[in-house]
Amino acid sequence: MPNFTTQRRLAASVLNVGQNRVWIKPDPDVADEMMDAITKEDIRNMIAAENIKARPKKGNSRARYRARAAKRAYGHKKGHGRRKGAKGARMPKKERWMTKIRALRRTLRELKDEGKIDRHTYRMLYRKAKGGEYRSTAHLNAYMKSKDLMRSE
Repeated sequence: MPNFTTQRRLAASVLNVGQNRVWIKPDPDVADEMMDAITKEDIRNMIAAENIKARPKKGNSRARYRARAAKRAYGHKKGHGRRKGAKGARMPKKERWMTKIRALRRTLRELKDEGKIDRHTYRMLYRKAKGGEYRSTAHLNAYMKSKDLMRSE
C-alpha cells in the first residue's frame, strides 16, 4: 500500500477529525485513484465513494470508575490516606446539621403520630432539638427514657 500522507492530511481537514481517525480503504484497485487525489475536491469525491471515512470516536470506559464507586459505597477506599481537605470540606457543618435535624424531627413526628408523646412534649423536644441539645436520635431516645416522657401502651 502506498503512503497516503497528503491524502490523510486533507481528509482530516475535510472530515474535521484528527489524522489518526482517517480510515482509507485498503483496496489496491482504488490505490492509483487515491494517489491522484491531491485536492480537497478529490478527497470529497473519495469520501462520497466511501473510500475514505472517519473512524468513530473512542470513549473512556467507566467500568473502573463504577467498580471503585461500588467499593466506596460499601465503605472501602475511604481511609485517611485517601482524604484531601479538612473534615469540614468533606462533609460541611451545615450538611451534617441538616442530616441530623431531619432525622430528629422525623422521629419526633412519628412518635407524635403514633401517640407515644403528646403535643406539648413534642413541641418541647422539637425546640430542644432545634437548640442542638441532642447529638442523634439515639441520644433523643435516651433523654426521653431518662425523663420518662414516652407513654407506654
